[in-house]
Amino acid sequence: MKRKRFTEEQIVGVLREHEAGGTAQKVCGWHGISEQTFYRWKSKYGGMEVSGTRRLRELGAENGRLKRLLAETHLDNAALKDQSSKKLGEACGARPWAI
Repeated sequence: MKRKRFTEEQIVGVLREHEAGGTAQKVCGWHGISEQTFYRWKSKYGGMEVSGTRRLRELGAENGRLKRLLAETHLDNAALKDQSSKKLGEACGARPWAI
């Protein structure tokens, strides 16, 4: 994954410079970014405060953690279902290869 050059706080600072009266071309040239990157940042971080970007990062980390927990739970459930169906087949006297 490509390394990020700017933190969320720095991005908000760049957008604030533009809001303070700088043109997009001058701000982009000063910070060494393309206008496409600037407008992508503006659509994502426009109107945010620095604390909002921190909260966004925290929510992203929490969301990733919850997704991993859900995936592990689904794997555990599938393993338990598979194991219980094998035990049920053996308990009924069925041939294991016929299940």
